[in-house]
Amino acid sequence: MAAHVSQNTQDSVRFHDQADQRLTRRSLLALALALAGVGGLSACGFKLRGTQTFAFESVAVAAPQNGPVAAELRQALGSKLFTPAPGPNPGLPQVTVDILSEQREKSVVGISAAGQVREFQLRLRVKFRLRNPQGKEIIPDTEISQQRSISYNESAALAKEVEENTLYRDMQTDIVGQLARQLAAVKTIQ
Repeated sequence: MAAHVSQNTQDSVRFHDQADQRLTRRSLLALALALAGVGGLSACGFKLRGTQTFAFESVAVAAPQNGPVAAELRQALGSKLFTPAPGPNPGLPQVTVDILSEQREKSVVGISAAGQVREFQLRLRVKFRLRNPQGKEIIPDTEISQQRSISYNESAALAKEVEENTLYRDMQTDIVGQLARQLAAVKTIQ
C-alpha cells in the first residue's frame, strides 16, 4: 500500500512539474509577443502624448459667451494662461485664442414605425483663431467638430439625458485636446 501511495505522489509531482513548465512557456511566449508589439509600435513612430510645449509663454482665451469649452481650455493651458498684473500697466499676452463660436446641435437620425424617435445625433462645433497682440492671425478661423450617436427610449428619458450630457462633455474634452495640439503645432508667433 505504501508503494501505491508513493507512486501516486510521484505522478502528482510529475504532473505539477509539467503544468509549471507549460505555464512558464506560456508566460515567456506572452512576454515575447508583448515586447514584439511594443517594438513594432515604436518602430512606426508611435509614442504616448506627453506634456505639450508651446511657442509662447502666455496666452489669453477670449470667448464672448464664456462657454464650457473656453473654461476647459483655460484649465488645460494651466501655467501658460495669461493673468494681468495688478496696476496701471497690466501687460499683454503673447497670443490670444479667440473662441468665435461654440454650438451644440441635436438632430433626429432614426425613428420607429410608429414615428417615435429612436436615435439622435449630437454635434459640438467650436470655431476659433489664434492671433498675436498686433492682431496678426497665426491660426486663421478654424472649426473643430465632434459628433456622437445616442439611442433613445422614452421609458428611460432621464437616463438618456444624463448620457447625452456625458457625451457632450466627452466631445468637449476631445475638442479641447485637439485645440491644444493645434496650439502646440505653432512654431513661431510672429
